[in-house]
Amino acid sequence: MLGPHTPHLSRLAADGFARPMGAILPGVTCTAQATILTGTLPCKHGIVANGWYFRDLAEVWLWRQSNHLVQGKRLYDVAREQDPSYTVAKMFWWYNMYANVNWSMTPRPSYPADGRKVFDSYSQPSTLRDELQAKLGVFPLHRFWGPGADIRSTRWIADASVEVMKSNRPSLTLVYLPHLDYNLQRLGPTDPRLAEDIRLVDTEAGKCIAAAQEIGADVIALSEYAITPVSRAVHINRLLRRHGYVTVRREPLGWETLDCGASRAFAVSDHQVAHVYIQQPQDVKAVKLLLSQADGIDVVLDRGEQQQFGLNHERSGELVAIAAENSWFTYYFWEDDSLAPDYARTIDIHRKPGYDPVELFIDPAITFPSLRIVSRLARKFLGFRYYMDVIGLDATIVKGSHGRLPTPGREAQEAPIFICSSRTIEQDEIPMSTVKDLALQLQFRNLSSP
Repeated sequence: MLGPHTPHLSRLAADGFARPMGAILPGVTCTAQATILTGTLPCKHGIVANGWYFRDLAEVWLWRQSNHLVQGKRLYDVAREQDPSYTVAKMFWWYNMYANVNWSMTPRPSYPADGRKVFDSYSQPSTLRDELQAKLGVFPLHRFWGPGADIRSTRWIADASVEVMKSNRPSLTLVYLPHLDYNLQRLGPTDPRLAEDIRLVDTEAGKCIAAAQEIGADVIALSEYAITPVSRAVHINRLLRRHGYVTVRREPLGWETLDCGASRAFAVSDHQVAHVYIQQPQDVKAVKLLLSQADGIDVVLDRGEQQQFGLNHERSGELVAIAAENSWFTYYFWEDDSLAPDYARTIDIHRKPGYDPVELFIDPAITFPSLRIVSRLARKFLGFRYYMDVIGLDATIVKGSHGRLPTPGREAQEAPIFICSSRTIEQDEIPMSTVKDLALQLQFRNLSSP
């Protein structure tokens, strides 16, 4: 994507260097960010996906925010051992809450007891949120995820990060700009309309680069994964249900929900990777055979095979399924859309037992979507409970996904990227797990992390 639409990032690469970066499995946001900061793989830091099955609770939780979930020493922990005055700003990177940093900010809605959701953010110190929102307005959460997600959330993050850099001059500033996630999944990476998205995110990256250079900082720009085209949605939980492994519960109002604790086996789907949790060891072999023979599944890793990819952690499933090229996994477990749970047609990243990129679209079957949204928002503004049922159930609408390792022979095209303003740390190959060391070397020259 570096080219005429990316003057700021291209200049950064020309002044320093750029390389494809080694991908990890799974190539998803939380796992990649934990690997970058700890210099270890999921088998060590424990972030095996964007969420997983908490066996002791018998519940699936995605997109948790506590930094205590990440295991291992972070980049900035090692830096502070060298320089006790070292300061850190962590702007919208995941697992931001209670991180051992000086300044941080992350989306965190407020949930009143009457069931409403109020846009808000969490910051450390708590006054940072008020200072930034006084200048920039309330963080636009509806532009951060969902059908309305666009450049405005990324612009807010960039502007807030610039303010923090100028005001506090951190030794290390971590900034997450999410914009390319949206249309790359909606349209797919080959759509010509993406040129505008690339231009827009380059403009916001340029703000951060300029602010960093004004305070004399070196700059690393990197991505967590590459997004590749998809044309097939694999309903892995429906397959497990048809073979008697998944148990559902019929709720009083008529819909079905996934009963994880009662299921012999079920999958937590996360883009192109699915962790399959199996209650009884004697079922593992049969489930692996079933999934290995299914269309749209490339490979199924048992516990021993997970070691090869650094994914053998207690939070991982007994099996890990990897989607075939051009395929991705839904979380869908119902067979009849009339029995889909109430949250299926809403934006609800915490209640759904798997990742749902269909949340990026308004259901095309809705004749007057704007009228539907206005009527729901009117209830919200009047203080009533409201139900934003504007998401469809047609998974074929998704055109881009990520998570699997690059296709052999296409590593350079399907890998994440590493760009640095300084050639002092230039090397031919950059595994993602080496970024921590490279950043430390950039600031402390000959220092490597333990």
